[in-house]
Amino acid sequence: MHYNPQTQLHFPYLFSFPSSPMATSSLPLPASINGASYLESKAVKETKGLISELCRQFYHLGWVGGTGGSITIKVHDENVTKSQQLIVMSPSGVQKERIVSEDMYILSPEGTIISGPRPKPYPHKLPKCSDCAPLFLKAYQMRNAGAVIHSHGMESCVVTMINPGSKEFRITHLEMIKGIQGHGYYDEVVVPIIENTAHERELTDSLAAAIEAYPKTTAVLVRNHGIYVWGDSWISAKTQAECYHYLFDAAIKLHQMGLDWSTPTHGPIEAIKGRSRSVALSANLSSDIDSKPFPQYIVLDIEGTTTPITFVADVLFPYARDYVGRHLSATYATTETQDDIKLLRVQVQDDLEKGVAGAVPIPPDNAGKEEIIAALVANEKAMIKADRKITALKQLQGHIWRTGFVNKELKGEVYDDVPEALERWQGSGIKVYIYSSGSRLAQRLIFGNTNFGDLRKYLSGFFDATIGNKRESRSYVEITESVGADHPSEVLFLTDVYQEATAAKAAGLEVIISVRPGNAPLPENHGFKTVHSFSEI
Repeated sequence: MHYNPQTQLHFPYLFSFPSSPMATSSLPLPASINGASYLESKAVKETKGLISELCRQFYHLGWVGGTGGSITIKVHDENVTKSQQLIVMSPSGVQKERIVSEDMYILSPEGTIISGPRPKPYPHKLPKCSDCAPLFLKAYQMRNAGAVIHSHGMESCVVTMINPGSKEFRITHLEMIKGIQGHGYYDEVVVPIIENTAHERELTDSLAAAIEAYPKTTAVLVRNHGIYVWGDSWISAKTQAECYHYLFDAAIKLHQMGLDWSTPTHGPIEAIKGRSRSVALSANLSSDIDSKPFPQYIVLDIEGTTTPITFVADVLFPYARDYVGRHLSATYATTETQDDIKLLRVQVQDDLEKGVAGAVPIPPDNAGKEEIIAALVANEKAMIKADRKITALKQLQGHIWRTGFVNKELKGEVYDDVPEALERWQGSGIKVYIYSSGSRLAQRLIFGNTNFGDLRKYLSGFFDATIGNKRESRSYVEITESVGADHPSEVLFLTDVYQEATAAKAAGLEVIISVRPGNAPLPENHGFKTVHSFSEI
């Protein structure tokens, strides 16, 4: 069957693809792409050819064998916004290694079939657009993706079977994690797992729910089935799909060797399970907490908890203040710094509207570079002086500090009792995370370059202000869900700030306040357990 590009075939619920013509109406497309000539354009043809090529590659990787799996890519056109770009999608039920451009379907941004292939002679089946279409559309609509890959790779199937009750796949401290969008080597990758159904279309709602529940994920695993991976472009989606499959394969092999892939050291599973998770707090704490089982997760604040307040106030902040001008001048044209400037523009505009002291208007982009940098420096210094806990400032500071650590002008500092405690907790199978208002980059720099060496091998992940304000209980709810705890009481939070402790306690976490030299005094009768050293835990 051949679809007339001047008509549309609308299918209810975005999953019923007809094999015979239906009623027609005008295409709801932008004028620039609405017409038969556009369907024959270079951009559309190249996208169709690209999917054909990728299908052949993925077939040999074992991702789309037996006619399973599928690929979809948006037709990139600089004159059309991504949300309005046409969608090219591979067909269903065909030999993916033999697929050609003429086999592709073209859909409108809303999922309406615009054009499809002609029927082929026996033994080929009648043309049918991918059964994955409704799921692909969710990734396009909810993540503004540029491409989506559905793989039936063996690794993505088997890794969901190792723990049949798990709702997530988690892994950390492997090089290929760096290929996952927004992650580094020391980060923890979390991929939600949804349950399989008899028909692909029936997965639509659960996949959408997973996408909503895990805003940072770029993939969803389907148990006993495969994986959906998306990216800003086909290159991003392909790169991440390859990295995910590598990580799944590594997890399976580690499991076969009796090693735990979810911990930083990937130690023996038996050793972790054999240790009691009910490690008691030391006698320095009151007896009412001694009987409680020790949490499975520990979340640490930095300033005043793992690291002296003086290091932040007297070393990091002055460095960022003194070298912000140098940093902006040297990196002004880079994408990273331009992104920092955009964030600062938005924040400063909001500050000006609210009358925040120290806010200075930032000249427009067409103004001189030095004039813009001068305004940025003035705002950054005012924000540091006010100790603002805002993403725009923390992100820029992280990039400035990175230069300092790389140039050996900075070295992280932690208390003497911290390294031993981190090693001890890890040996007990406890996962340790950092939560600070400083950016995740800044956190990794501090713990990766300490006076005791690189301590990131003991840390399972990092949280910053993007997950929420440290004085709001909702932030701790998000952290509890992110680390995979079944109950908030499985998480212990250590901080020196009373308001943060109160917020964490309201979220159901266990809380201990760190009392270190130079920390702010606590209110009388504050009601929290305190420690002066991690050796007391």
